[in-house]
Amino acid sequence: MLEKQAKKIYLGVGSNLGNKKKNIEFAKFLLQQNKQFKILKTSSFYKTKSWPNYKDPFFLNIVIEAKTTLKPLDLFIFVKQIELKLGRKKSFKNSPRECDIDILDYDQKSFKIKNKNDFIYIPHSRLHQRNFVLLPLFEISKTWIEYERDDVNMGKHPQAWPRRVKVNNVVC
Repeated sequence: MLEKQAKKIYLGVGSNLGNKKKNIEFAKFLLQQNKQFKILKTSSFYKTKSWPNYKDPFFLNIVIEAKTTLKPLDLFIFVKQIELKLGRKKSFKNSPRECDIDILDYDQKSFKIKNKNDFIYIPHSRLHQRNFVLLPLFEISKTWIEYERDDVNMGKHPQAWPRRVKVNNVVC
């Protein structure tokens, strides 16, 4: 990978089916197999209830800081291929899944990318509402702030972030 052309990114990786920790670790392994992708830091595991259906299995979540030379759409396609390799199937929104990988941030820039009949938003459009992503993100990058978003000052301490889902840091 050409370091000068590599962009810093953050990914959220979660699982709430099967062996959750193993699914996440295998996703990390598959990410590293791409010569255009290098993991720099990984947060601890965080356990959260499923949302919006609290009866679904709990989630384990991490955040990864990485460098990549993949363009945003190519990165999106790459992480969706990993989700499929780990058994993710097309289903209803917020359904339980073996692996979910979201692009949280790409080089501190905003993108709206057309993919088939849908749009991909980077940073993730609901990032500022998701403590299960914000807390592990803050763990590995204390200075990260969400750019180009006026409604929330992400530079605030995590205790000032919106409360939506209880998050427990877990040691695995």
